[in-house]
Amino acid sequence: MSALLDVILPVFLVIGFGYAAVRAGFLAEPAVDGLMRFAQNFAVPCLLFRSIAQLDLSAAYNAGLMTSFYTGAFAGFFACFLGAMLVFRRAMPDAVSIGFAGLFSNSLLLGLAITERAYGTQALQGNYAIISLHAPMLYGFGIALMEWARTRGHGLSAPALLRQIGRAILSQSLVIGILLGFAVNLAGNPLPGFFWSGIDMIAKSAIPVALFGLGGVLVRYRIEGDIGPVLMVTFASLILHPGVTWLLATQVFHLATPELRSAVVTAAMAPGVNAYMFAHMYGVGKRVNASAVLVATAASILTAWGWLHLLP
Repeated sequence: MSALLDVILPVFLVIGFGYAAVRAGFLAEPAVDGLMRFAQNFAVPCLLFRSIAQLDLSAAYNAGLMTSFYTGAFAGFFACFLGAMLVFRRAMPDAVSIGFAGLFSNSLLLGLAITERAYGTQALQGNYAIISLHAPMLYGFGIALMEWARTRGHGLSAPALLRQIGRAILSQSLVIGILLGFAVNLAGNPLPGFFWSGIDMIAKSAIPVALFGLGGVLVRYRIEGDIGPVLMVTFASLILHPGVTWLLATQVFHLATPELRSAVVTAAMAPGVNAYMFAHMYGVGKRVNASAVLVATAASILTAWGWLHLLP
């Protein structure tokens, strides 16, 4: 019970404050958009930049950690993609969008916040290693598959498709922050102390502002129809992904406790708002992904508690 009260509920309380503020009219939706733009385009990239720049790269990138987490992620994708096509008879672009919701867990806003509250800031090295590949790899995969699904028979050349994918990935502010962090890290961190002091001030605001803004964004979503696909995405995100990750981490790779915690907690998070943004970007699967974000985020209060109890 202490894990629920001390670790999980404070995170969702911040989300709830944002939801209540917008729902009650104390904060207008354009103000929420401004908060989320600040968080996603400035504060969170600064947090990732600082974390990657100061990360011990040789210690952070554990092959077992990455394989456990991303095997679970792609298991979630293919379960939702094939389920959407074969069970719910969706067109391929819709299936790719729904599969993306089962693939892209909220590793940043929820995963970081819950891991930090449960195990402390010193436990986040594995989280940052996962996050450094999360957006570039999964957006690259999703965009490539969606562009292929949309352009089949239209004769789009491989170089043109690769350029399209590259532009889409490199336009993400989170990816820019990660790449700059790697550049500074590999250069031996030559930046002066006053620079890091400024970055720290912005980075410290990232998680609380983003969680509050996430609550405000969730007001827009409605649980509308498509209950089958929504429950499928919720199961893939909250049970299948962390289940595969836990099984590989404990039975195959025998990860040390810090890596096991980072992998499973991150895998156990609900789909992020990026799942809806991806669907909105292509105009397919929007209702399913929006509903799945809302349902899975609410359900993860209990499922995350359960996964924390399984971890040492």
